[in-house]
Amino acid sequence: MALADGRPPEFRRVVSFHPRGGRLNDVQRRAFDAHADRWYREAAQFDRPLDEADQVELFGRPAPLVLEIGSGMGESTAAMAAVRPDVNLLAVEVYKPGVAQTMHHLARAGVDTVRIIRGDGVAVLTDLIRPDSLFEVWLFFPDPWPKTRHLKRRLVTPDFTELVASRLAPGGTFRLATDWAPYAAQMLAACSATDELRNAASGWAPRPTFRPRTRFERRGLAEGREIFDLEFVRR
Repeated sequence: MALADGRPPEFRRVVSFHPRGGRLNDVQRRAFDAHADRWYREAAQFDRPLDEADQVELFGRPAPLVLEIGSGMGESTAAMAAVRPDVNLLAVEVYKPGVAQTMHHLARAGVDTVRIIRGDGVAVLTDLIRPDSLFEVWLFFPDPWPKTRHLKRRLVTPDFTELVASRLAPGGTFRLATDWAPYAAQMLAACSATDELRNAASGWAPRPTFRPRTRFERRGLAEGREIFDLEFVRR
């Protein structure tokens, strides 16, 4: 039996990261000043999960909702949104310069289908996203925390994948990528252990055609690391 908000009964609150500050450069400051009113929200501004009316107010239109956790500096976010104009993309990032740089890339690309929330990805999933409401969740190249003493900081655990599954609509897709083989194995194991998710590729998935080669991906390839993509679908 699920909890009232759709979480599995064995769910324990997992933690990602808290918002981080940082000085904006001139480009970032101009982008933030020009576009924050339309494109930007703080997670703390919301006091309840978003319903369909809230999403229409936020994006200016009804469309399938995609959540990207950890949009970083936003270059790939803008590129992906440009080739997926059929979806509303809610990008979550903790680093303020990354938020502002994302606005710069969105403006240069002429994309107006992305809204950015500065906050913790887990908290956004838990508190702002209704069960069974997401079309897709993207988690591309999260911090692998490679040192043994930091492994507990990795985001993708069975608790996290159960949370993602509870927020996806039936048939919705959870897309992940990493260039760190041990973390890839952990991602695969955690997603495979979640009853509500099935592996759409029966193993590693091909890189989604809409996802460009990210900075982290190019760095990993240059250093001789393999790229691992995963695609899991909510049953």
